[in-house]
Amino acid sequence: MSRRELLATGVAAAFLAACRSGRESGEVRPLERNAGEDDSGHERGRLRARPGPNLTAEPVPAGTQPLMPGTGRTGLIYVPSTYSIGQPATLVVTLHGAGGDARGGLAPLRALADEFGLLLLAPESRGRTWDVLVGGFGPDVEVIDRALTRAFDRYVVDPARVIVAGFSDGASYALSLGITNGDIFGSVLAFSPGFAAPGTTRGSPRLFISHGTGDGVLGIDATSRKLVPRFRGAGYDVRYLEFEGGHTVPPEVARTAVTWALGRTP
Repeated sequence: MSRRELLATGVAAAFLAACRSGRESGEVRPLERNAGEDDSGHERGRLRARPGPNLTAEPVPAGTQPLMPGTGRTGLIYVPSTYSIGQPATLVVTLHGAGGDARGGLAPLRALADEFGLLLLAPESRGRTWDVLVGGFGPDVEVIDRALTRAFDRYVVDPARVIVAGFSDGASYALSLGITNGDIFGSVLAFSPGFAAPGTTRGSPRLFISHGTGDGVLGIDATSRKLVPRFRGAGYDVRYLEFEGGHTVPPEVARTAVTWALGRTP
């Protein structure tokens, strides 16, 4: 059985029930890959943007700013005060939860960005939540692809330190997108996820998963406690952290996730 089949088989229904606890969620069906079928498109969750040598980058102001001004609901980027074009930065794509926005996407890691030199890229979903939760990959993958292309063009990014993170629905999407694009993302930080529905699998991203034992929105027994063994059984390197609390990202958990992703000692 493939990695993706191990993750998908028998899991989606339980996760959907958990997703619907306290809020509505669309049906999520794991996408099956047919032999010989092209898996390079946005509808398969695949991103085309790639970091590379940026020889034209110019100094940019620090702080939060629109990624693509004047283009509508596309997201924000936070540039840390320590950013320098002479030192390639860590880029984290950070995804908001259901009903959220780009500022909500920035929130879990914003307090750590200056300390660790993180460029935080926070796109926004086209709808109330991310596309794969309401029908399948497509429009949101395209938006994230454009956002990444813009970020790679304007900022100097270390190709070995591109990370995708998210909370709640954003965590589920981070896992789904990260596993599908493990040749881009070296690590996935999933704070209180509900499920994983990769379109295919590429590479072997390292996975950090956290969950509150008192989570009343996405109950831990039906979500992370089922996800983690499946990931490990599929051969992924997983760092799993349970904490006493609800549906949230405690600051100490966010710090542990970042230090782990960067290979530092907490």
